[in-house]
Amino acid sequence: MRDIPVGNGTMLVCFDNQYHIRDLYFPHVGQENHTGGSLSRFGVWADGQFSWVSSDQWSRSFKYLHETLVTDVVLANNSLGIEITCNDTVASHENIFLRHIRVPNLWETSRFVKVFLHHDLRIYENPVGDTAYFDPATKGIVHYKKHRYFLFNTEPHFDSFATGRKAFRGQEGTWRDAEDGQLGGGPITEGSVDSTVGIHFNIESGATAEFFYWIAAGTSYEVVSSLNENLLERGPQRYLDYTGNYWRAWVNKNDTDFDDLAPDLIDLYKRSLLILQTQIDHEGAILAANDSDVTERATDHYSYLWTRDGAFVANALDRAGYSHLTRKFFDFCARIVHPNGYFLQKYNADGTVASGWHAVWDTVQQKELVPIQEDETALVIWALWEHYEKYRDIEFAQRVYHELTVRCAEFMCEFHDPQFGLPKASWNLWEDRHGIHTFTCSTVVAGLRAAANFAELFAQGGRADKYRQVADDITAAMAKHLYSNEHERFLRGLHVTRENQFVSDSTIDASLFAIFYFSVFEADDPMVTRTMMAVKEHLAVGKGIARYQGDPYMRLAPDAVGNAWFITTLWLAEYHIALAKNVDDLGPALDLLNWTAENALPSGVLAEQIEFASGEPVSVSPLTWSHSTFVAAVHSYLSAKRKLISTEIHAATALL
Repeated sequence: MRDIPVGNGTMLVCFDNQYHIRDLYFPHVGQENHTGGSLSRFGVWADGQFSWVSSDQWSRSFKYLHETLVTDVVLANNSLGIEITCNDTVASHENIFLRHIRVPNLWETSRFVKVFLHHDLRIYENPVGDTAYFDPATKGIVHYKKHRYFLFNTEPHFDSFATGRKAFRGQEGTWRDAEDGQLGGGPITEGSVDSTVGIHFNIESGATAEFFYWIAAGTSYEVVSSLNENLLERGPQRYLDYTGNYWRAWVNKNDTDFDDLAPDLIDLYKRSLLILQTQIDHEGAILAANDSDVTERATDHYSYLWTRDGAFVANALDRAGYSHLTRKFFDFCARIVHPNGYFLQKYNADGTVASGWHAVWDTVQQKELVPIQEDETALVIWALWEHYEKYRDIEFAQRVYHELTVRCAEFMCEFHDPQFGLPKASWNLWEDRHGIHTFTCSTVVAGLRAAANFAELFAQGGRADKYRQVADDITAAMAKHLYSNEHERFLRGLHVTRENQFVSDSTIDASLFAIFYFSVFEADDPMVTRTMMAVKEHLAVGKGIARYQGDPYMRLAPDAVGNAWFITTLWLAEYHIALAKNVDDLGPALDLLNWTAENALPSGVLAEQIEFASGEPVSVSPLTWSHSTFVAAVHSYLSAKRKLISTEIHAATALL
């Protein structure tokens, strides 16, 4: 779990639930994690006793200052008689992680307290060949390798330091040296290295010791030295104040009418926008999640762009008024789209192809496969049209029309199964089965209709007719082949057997919401209502909704249908909103918005799932898609409420 990430689009710092710095990304969000998930510790020595704040002696509260990306952390240790308040941030426009630390003396006598801050980096994501040294020019500790430099410093200046080896021939690191309250020096170390600095205070009764600590990140010594100099000249408090004010202005820059939405829902909406900002790279990639804990169970992580997730996030941001972020995303997509007109499974933040498990060769049938989830292609074009509909930026739409819109639309028209009149088999959105999926088909319809709209906009009537005809054909084929009269609902899809035969997959899946969400069928169509009622009835996990029947992912309770996911629960909220005929009908959707807020971490961070038995968040946090789905659902709710109130007022006026 990463309760309180802070970042600026180039530098991202994430903490675990014990207040270790666990992830330090630079120069891309999600790419080059220079800690590799290792622990950078925070310790306190007072009156002859030492304790790391991660120990059970400490209570820890993780929140943010209101409407900012500045943390509000309280650490308390009753046995030491110590309470510490920390504010962490990454400067909004410079690559500086900054922490303000306050240590009040709660005793009636003066106290001598030492604070130790430890740095365990694995630059370029490996521990080989790093160097850590004390730099007399900046009076800071510098870690470097090749084109990555990190400078650590404090104001007032630290009183002691140590560099040393870690994880090598029994040497655990300089953090062990701190536990007796003394650091033994060591001005330079190379190899697998770490460092620790110590700050010493005599604190009178009733007084508070405070200091600032920072990490400057850059591609050369000159860069980090300059950042350090600028910070000292301007003063760290000024940086902290500016960054806090900047994010308050940023999150309130659009005049959203929240009607009578409860304050906690408004707070989560704004917190979600700020969290989304931390998970987006400055070059446009929208990362799924940046929580390195997942590598312990998967030997991989979520720090990738899936264009499906990215499209949903971009759409939510567009609805919230942050088009400058979404244009970068669409430009990024135009740069990475495959020459054949589709997107591969996932990408790194710099646009290179990421790890994947979609085979390009069928070993049974001895034929080539297209290694895609087609919804990832379709949703980008759908989101692009939604973007244009809201902002009417014709110049931007024209610029990406041929390289992105047309290329993808032509692929979707060609990637067609003649037997069923549906898109050919590809991987589903959950990435766990290959076949023809109702969700994928719905997104392809939406993508092709969006492409047709663009073609009409640019006076290409032939293309528009072609795209719209294929979309209509798929819609008709969905009603014929993917709706089951036996089950009286839509199937999840058609599963492809090893013999290349298609078998009905009747598993109830929350992703079936796509049949109405992308306007393939009306929300009140009996085929849709029966499907969504099955989702509500069979996938309920308390008030939440599981992904699909028998979902094994992160499930601890063997008899559970699965864990509740925030995105799937909010998809049900979207259905209640789409179906509402009066304001009272929005009540079930509001209940699910409230459920989401109730299950957020105290900081406002949303994980991927809520575990069935314990009710605790599991898997990664924050999950970018969770936050964007909440933002989108809030806009759907508010928009529907305004329309319904207007309709009711108009009807009442007509009766007068």
